[in-house]
Formats: sequence, C-alpha cells, structure tokens
Amino acid sequence: MSTEQTTAANGFSYTLTRTLDAPAAKVWRAWTTAEEYAQWAHAAAGSVEMDVRPGGAWKATMVTPDGGQFPLTGSYLEVAENRLLVIGMDVPGKPEPAAMTMELDEQNGHSTQIVLRQTCDTAEERDMAEQGSTMLLDSLSAFLAEKTGD
Repeated sequence: MSTEQTTAANGFSYTLTRTLDAPAAKVWRAWTTAEEYAQWAHAAAGSVEMDVRPGGAWKATMVTPDGGQFPLTGSYLEVAENRLLVIGMDVPGKPEPAAMTMELDEQNGHSTQIVLRQTCDTAEERDMAEQGSTMLLDSLSAFLAEKTGD
C-alpha cells in the first residue's frame, strides 16, 4: 500500500491518493454495499442505507472514537461502476451538497489506485474533511487486508 497526499496551496481542496491491495471491483463493493461499508467506515450498526445510482440517496450515522454520533445524508451525483463515484453530502445551511469524488484505477488486476478529491468553502472545513477521508482510507485499507486473508 502506498499513500500520497496533496493540499492545494491556493484553495480549499485536497486530494488523497492510495494504492490498495485489492482489485477495483472489491474496493467498489466495499464502498457501495451498505453491509460492507458499515463494517469499515465507523458507522453505527443498522444506520447505513445506499441507493447507488445517479440521484440515489444515502445515509449513515458515523461514530467518532469518543462515541459521538453524527447522522449524515446525501445523494450520488455520478456513478460509473468500478471507476467513479461522486458523492454529494448534505451540509446544514448550504443550498448545494458538498461533493467528494472517488476514482478507482485498477492496476494489474491485483491492486487499485484510489483517489479522493474534495473542495471545501474554508480551510477549516477542508482540514476536517481531509482528516475524515484519511481515516476512511485507513479503515478501508485494513478492511480489505482482512478480507484478503479470509
């Protein structure tokens, strides 16, 4: 597994790139199947619902390390199976959802490069989103490694 992290100097965007030891279809399934997503994404039991298609809704209640719970909702803006997922996240007080892009690029059938991108309104929002996305990638990596061992 390799990791690359960049933060735009002239904006409130970030890009996280990581190579995962799993084919793209396995990474896609982990990210787009409620049962699998709930296992690795720090979601409260029974809280994940996904309708993975353009315009489809999703929701999950995330659990922080200190036990706090945060309900999240949104929709899927773009879906290209095993390649691209653009996720809209509802933000209270904002008319448009915050969009996070996930791109998958399978390499040699055994590993997949995943790229997460997001643009935020402030440096603080970007830093929080980037920290959350880094935690998600760490958890996803561990989940896929465990499944490989099965």
